[in-house]
Amino acid sequence: MKTYTFPYDYKKLNVSLDERFVSGVLESNAASYQAELSQSELVEYALDHPVNSPSLEALVKGRKNMVIITSDHTRPMPSKVTLPILLRRIRAVNPEIDITILIATGFHRPMTHEEMVARFGEDIVNHEKLINHDSEDDANMVEIGTLPSGGKCIINRLAVETELLIAEGLINPHFFAGFSGGRKSVLPGVASKVTVLANHCAEFIESEFSRTGIIDENPIHKDMLYAARKADLQFILNVVIDSKKEIIKAVAGDCVDAHKEGYEFIRSLSSVKRIPADIVITSNGGYPSDQNIYQSVKGMTAAEASCNDGGVIILAASCKEGHGGQALYDAIKGMDSAQQILDDIHGVPRNETKPYQWKIQILARILNHYSVIVVTTDCDHQVIRDMHMIPASTLDEAVSIARGIKGEDASITIIPNGTTVIVE
Repeated sequence: MKTYTFPYDYKKLNVSLDERFVSGVLESNAASYQAELSQSELVEYALDHPVNSPSLEALVKGRKNMVIITSDHTRPMPSKVTLPILLRRIRAVNPEIDITILIATGFHRPMTHEEMVARFGEDIVNHEKLINHDSEDDANMVEIGTLPSGGKCIINRLAVETELLIAEGLINPHFFAGFSGGRKSVLPGVASKVTVLANHCAEFIESEFSRTGIIDENPIHKDMLYAARKADLQFILNVVIDSKKEIIKAVAGDCVDAHKEGYEFIRSLSSVKRIPADIVITSNGGYPSDQNIYQSVKGMTAAEASCNDGGVIILAASCKEGHGGQALYDAIKGMDSAQQILDDIHGVPRNETKPYQWKIQILARILNHYSVIVVTTDCDHQVIRDMHMIPASTLDEAVSIARGIKGEDASITIIPNGTTVIVE
């Protein structure tokens, strides 16, 4: 027997399996990567060597105000490391500059005070100007162009009207944008609901190019990049983290070229060949990524890429906030079949995308081919049943249920963290 470990909320879940039935383990090498510098040194080095860009200090000089976009509570961004360095370097050359930190909530709820303190630290929360983006606050939005997809490009007024717009962010494989980070800070980060809906349309989610690790020809990426350029995102600081959520790589500079250096680094560590199996066990990477079912669909997509058709996906995810989206819950709960949902969504025009349609579409795609078991002691099991998935309280229980579906000799692939791998 061998024991396998999966992140879950702030802790770990274990399961012991007979190795005869384990086909393989798919894991990003970023999990155990050893950087030669400390986290702070990596950030300082990146800022000292910006990619295809003037330095941060050169951009800041002479400005009266600026906006720093940062990630929200759903991303494990190590802002306690990055933001103090950014703020110190900015004020070293321009002590009087007016700085607004704009939290890129995208389509999510605002961060609470407690979440801000946990993410940024009390000093920043107490002394800096922190503002949650609200995608539905039309009065504080500005239309700045038309996306390549044809949708309106409407962005938070603070980001558009500032003298200098920069962003910090996290680069990870992303299940339809290819990679997180870079241009994604603007769209969906600080974009209007109207713009997010146009970008996350059914046509684009269906595209074979809107998949993990794919940038070229990705229509969702193209829209995002347009929005970032049109909003004049002049500088980014992006990081890559390990399994302890500590920085192992930092890049800074141009929002395209620096981002590319970062995502090519993570691609080199995280690309794995699929190992087909009847059962795939994975996680959504623990807190903050597994706060709800909405976010945890990401981990399912990694398992989807390696699971035999008709197989079983086991996902360890706390989901302590429940479903994470009423429209997602209602649609999946009320479906006659997953295929019917896909048929209904297929062909919905770009400008008629409904809230959470993209996550409904992806979850329905998965449920159309696989049984899904969610391992949690924090989420009401009835919510999971309502959403046509199977709840379990332990990984052992989930494996027993899966074997009941696929047989005692079913093959198993292990993906410890489904949010960090690119399964090819």
